[in-house]
Amino acid sequence: MIDKVIDIEIYGQKYKIRVKGEEDEKYISHLTSHVDQKMHEVAVKSKSTDMFKIAVLAALNIADEYFLSQKELDQLNEVLGHMEDDVESLEAFINRDKNTAKPHRAPPKKVEEIGSRLNK
Repeated sequence: MIDKVIDIEIYGQKYKIRVKGEEDEKYISHLTSHVDQKMHEVAVKSKSTDMFKIAVLAALNIADEYFLSQKELDQLNEVLGHMEDDVESLEAFINRDKNTAKPHRAPPKKVEEIGSRLNK
């Protein structure tokens, strides 16, 4: 893949960025738009004209978004882990009944708890 240099503009400043292909170019364009938008939002809210201050505040806002997203992802992964455990418990319960060929009996309390969580 051949490196390519593209021109980007963030908050009125032009920069040259090296990319490796069309996908990287699209991705850099997306990032550029996001950073530019954040800088404009900070400039309006802070009523500052100091570009360095605007850049630092925009970087803090972007970092905050990142850490909040990471926290949400961690919480979702934790929920997913619980759901995987619940599925394993249900599979074990189902397979145990199949293997013993006993008539169906009331599910254990764990299965009832899982069912009540799923119905919420």
